[in-house]
Amino acid sequence: MSTYKAAESKREEFRKYLEKCGVLDNLTKVLVALYEEPEKPNDALSFIKQQMTAGGPETADVEALRLEVAQLQQKNEELEHTVLELKQQLSKFEVTQEAGEDNPDAAV
Repeated sequence: MSTYKAAESKREEFRKYLEKCGVLDNLTKVLVALYEEPEKPNDALSFIKQQMTAGGPETADVEALRLEVAQLQQKNEELEHTVLELKQQLSKFEVTQEAGEDNPDAAV
C-alpha cells in the first residue's frame, strides 16, 4: 500500500510540475485544435508538432537570415583582405619614409 501512495505522490508532483510550466495548457490547446479541425489531418503527429512550434520562427525567416549571414561573412572576408592589403601598403610606405629620413640627399 505504501508503494502505491509513493507512486501516486510522484505522479501528482509531476502533474503539478507540468501544470506550473504551462505544458498541460499547451497540450490541451493543441488537442482541442485537432478535435475542432473540420478535416482531420492524415498525420495527427505532424499536426501536433506544427501546432506546438507555431510560435517559432518561420522557415522563410530562417532561410533569409541564413542568406544574410552568408553575405555578411563574405563581406567580412573581403574587408579583412582589404585591411591586409592596406597594412602592406602602409608598411612599404613607412619603409620608404624611413629610407628617405636616413639619406636626406637621396630626396633632393
